[in-house]
Amino acid sequence: MLCDSLVLAAGLGTRMKSDRPKTLHELGNRPLVAWSVDACHKATGRPPFVVVGPDIDLYRAAISGDAEFVMQEKRLGTGHAAMQAEALLKGKSDLVLVVHADMPLLRIETLRCLIETQEKHDGVLSLLAMHAESSRGFGRILRNTKGDISGIVEEAHASPKQLEIRELNMGAYCYRAEWLWEHLPKLKQSPKGEYYLTDLVELAVKQSSTIGCVHVADESEIIGINTREHLAEAETALRQRINRDWMERGVSLVDPATTYIGHEVQLDADTVILPNTHLEGSTVIGKSCRLGPNTIVRATTIGDRCHVESSVVEEAVLEDDVHVGPFAHLRRGTHLCQGVHVGNFGEIKNSKLGPGAKVGHFSYVGDATVGPGANIGAGTITCNYDGERKHHTEIGENAFIGSDTMLVAPVRVGVGARTGAGAVVTKDIPDHSVAVGAPARVIRRLKEEDE
Repeated sequence: MLCDSLVLAAGLGTRMKSDRPKTLHELGNRPLVAWSVDACHKATGRPPFVVVGPDIDLYRAAISGDAEFVMQEKRLGTGHAAMQAEALLKGKSDLVLVVHADMPLLRIETLRCLIETQEKHDGVLSLLAMHAESSRGFGRILRNTKGDISGIVEEAHASPKQLEIRELNMGAYCYRAEWLWEHLPKLKQSPKGEYYLTDLVELAVKQSSTIGCVHVADESEIIGINTREHLAEAETALRQRINRDWMERGVSLVDPATTYIGHEVQLDADTVILPNTHLEGSTVIGKSCRLGPNTIVRATTIGDRCHVESSVVEEAVLEDDVHVGPFAHLRRGTHLCQGVHVGNFGEIKNSKLGPGAKVGHFSYVGDATVGPGANIGAGTITCNYDGERKHHTEIGENAFIGSDTMLVAPVRVGVGARTGAGAVVTKDIPDHSVAVGAPARVIRRLKEEDE
């Protein structure tokens, strides 16, 4: 059966105390609504439809990927929100999955199970439920003497006896599409003037339709976001879920409680993550690496057997057997070839360091190409910016840059060349030459066997 999905995201979320719509607040560096959009897309195999308020442009800017937006100009409840999508969805599928964007931790597998339950079910709808001691504000599922679902009562309207019910309605449904579009207009306004999807359960029961039910075991899935405290709770649950998954795949986390791994990150087996490490964005980590402690890696590709200690690495590429840190900063455009070492307080930006090159400590290398085996001494700076433009520095294979050398770009240090400590290099240094002084001058040529 074809199944479309509807993500309800128009709620204001006044308890967030924010000018930003609730479902655009971020969980795991991603808007809440994006989690629901992605889960629905993967569960149904079809782009979801997202019902939002008048701030539709904010949602278009925040959500990447396939989704179609529907505006709910007046926020008159969940039933009214679903009505806004009828013109786009009617007649296009057999089933309609409906979820709330403020429940971002619903798993793809859970939604698939709900769809499959409705596909096999003779009734007109199925819903998600959970048995839990804490109600979290969810409505209670009512059952008749036969044990069949007979209705849903919201917590605010429940009697003391009904409040004792521990079977909760999670607010996710899968409907027969034809029945849904026929019966949405039959919903009655609540005393608040709103229309609620929960009332469709009672309508179905009155037509002698049984209600399908899928029970969820993982309590983290029912964390609904209404306050910033809920958001923090969801962050913890999401981190635990992601970290547990990676440990099951062969990655060691020394302290999972202080390890933060983004949803896009990819890790290979036998890598060890030490405490207070953040892996963000489209980061890819190879085998047998050691990252941390106190390390941030953002949108970076790291090869096998690399060590990054107490450092920040952003939008960089590290090949195999690279060592970085402690306290290094690799900025956008850095490419470290196999066996490169960048020591403490080294900063690299938009530069490629050839195999085996070394930047020991307290150096800045920007807009440069460094040849294989080159050694850059402490305090070296590529002076790449003249106040208007950036300029390139080239350091040849097996060159030796003495401590506190200033390389005033554009400039080239030749293959096997050397600079003395404190040199200020303003002109190219030929291959196999020694330059000293400020400004630096070539004082002698080296024989290759002297290097």
